[in-house]
Amino acid sequence: MRHLKVGIIMGSQSDWSVMKESAIILEELKIPYEKKIISAHRTPDRLWEYGETAIERGVAIIIAGAGGAAHLPGMMASKTQVPVIGVPIPTTALSGLDSLYSILQMPKGYPVATMAIGNPGASNAALLATSILSLNDSEISKRLMAWRQDLSRSIEETPRE
Repeated sequence: MRHLKVGIIMGSQSDWSVMKESAIILEELKIPYEKKIISAHRTPDRLWEYGETAIERGVAIIIAGAGGAAHLPGMMASKTQVPVIGVPIPTTALSGLDSLYSILQMPKGYPVATMAIGNPGASNAALLATSILSLNDSEISKRLMAWRQDLSRSIEETPRE
């Protein structure tokens, strides 16, 4: 079994359209990850088991995407010592503001790092996870630095006509 580093979890299949952005970044940076559908409301036993076994399975950071009530990141934070990064999924009713507020408003003792709503948040969640992992892994650090340098080089200096 490969040694996992990051768990990407989401409340439903429809969240994958956003959360795949985390996977893309992790793949580019060669960070081992797994992806799972875990609903805080519809699969609470799956949530409990995932949180309770994360450390022993080698998961060092969990990226949790959730929309609407968005309880998944906070509930996961209550079940594990692994850092949790929340990604608010856009919703039809409130464009993801409901998700954002829900993930942001964690009670003392159960922190969740909260990213921007949608695709940029999912990408940045993977970059934050990689940055945290890079503190104790020089190879990950080198790959992250190279990725950032490539990004900087991709930005043109002058606008095209």
